[in-house]
Amino acid sequence: MRNPVVSAALLAALCAALPLAAQDKPPTKPAGQQTNAPQAKPLAGTPKPAATPSSKVNDTGTGKVVEEIIARVNNEIITRSELDRSRASVEEDAKQDCANRCTPEQLQTEIENRQKNSLRDLIDQSLLVQRGKDMGISVETDVIKKLDQIRIQNKLDSMEELEKAVSGQGLNWEDFKNNIRSSLLTQRVISSEVGSHITIGKDEVAKYYEEHKKEFVRPEQVALRSIDVDTQGKKPEEIPDLKKKAETALKRINDGEDFGEMAKRFSDGSTAKEGGYLGIYKHGELSKELEDKVFKMKKGGLTEVLETKQGFLILQVLEHYEEGEQPLPKVEPEIMDKLYTVRMEPALREYLKTLREQSYVVVKPGFQDAAGGSNSEIQEVSATPEVVKAKKAHKKYLLFGKKSTDSGS
Repeated sequence: MRNPVVSAALLAALCAALPLAAQDKPPTKPAGQQTNAPQAKPLAGTPKPAATPSSKVNDTGTGKVVEEIIARVNNEIITRSELDRSRASVEEDAKQDCANRCTPEQLQTEIENRQKNSLRDLIDQSLLVQRGKDMGISVETDVIKKLDQIRIQNKLDSMEELEKAVSGQGLNWEDFKNNIRSSLLTQRVISSEVGSHITIGKDEVAKYYEEHKKEFVRPEQVALRSIDVDTQGKKPEEIPDLKKKAETALKRINDGEDFGEMAKRFSDGSTAKEGGYLGIYKHGELSKELEDKVFKMKKGGLTEVLETKQGFLILQVLEHYEEGEQPLPKVEPEIMDKLYTVRMEPALREYLKTLREQSYVVVKPGFQDAAGGSNSEIQEVSATPEVVKAKKAHKKYLLFGKKSTDSGS
């Protein structure tokens, strides 16, 4: 049985749907070289600044901002500005993924394909968050841990400093925390309601291995993770303390603490939030000095603290693959992940379909919901107290959501 942990790839679209989604993203820079610490602006591990909301003026002439509501999911609403931010986010992701390998035409096609699902993903996100609340799931402890990780990544001394930094980027602090909360809640719901029902047996893994042995004929490779302590731009008198920081991390690992957790705590590298995971390398993809060290190590091997141009570096060999056909125990986790992903995608989509059937979802005519939500005729109605509370009472919202064939309020 596979431990039902939701993969980052499967959650990417849903998390990107959050208007200010504070989700982790794997680095887009190809692995293989030591990476520098992320810049303080924007804050590492934080969402991009929100786009300016689209708005229109109230017809009554009051001059108050009125959000255009494009979908209603039970008693929650999705606004045009949220959809615009989601589309802008997936466009940026497509540009990063296509960097230096797509023609302008291919890039535009990729952007359009991804944006087709933006409204669907926003609706899915809302359904999952509401489901999590109905289940009574609390992620408050995880929210605090996540905020603290962001604080540490950005080398801030207190949560008050983090709040100031977030506000300084034009983000609302409460919205920022709430979107971290929603992202974590979504992961918990998917893990509990979908992932926990997916099991991968040893016999299935063995069968896949026997049928795909050619996939596992490989050159000698090592999987690496790192802890990077950055010294660039530091004063000479600061260097001894930074070296001591790296040495402390190494000592704690040698004393039995987990490398991944130490990377999250001590590393300045861009992969710190992924536990320092760098990727898999074959000969010629690392500097000769590093290659000579790591290819002599066995699984679990650690380097000493290495001094580089960027700072101090600790490497761990997560796995060492000998040249040739890899034995099943070496590739079993890889096969399980592959089989799990193949099953998770349709299972998650089926689960979301069920949630929709049990919910009230209506989409404003002219907007496309790729999951098949109705584009019903609708009437504009007054905002319910719950909706106003959820979407901030200081704004006025022009709500719709009642099908024209319905009667009553």
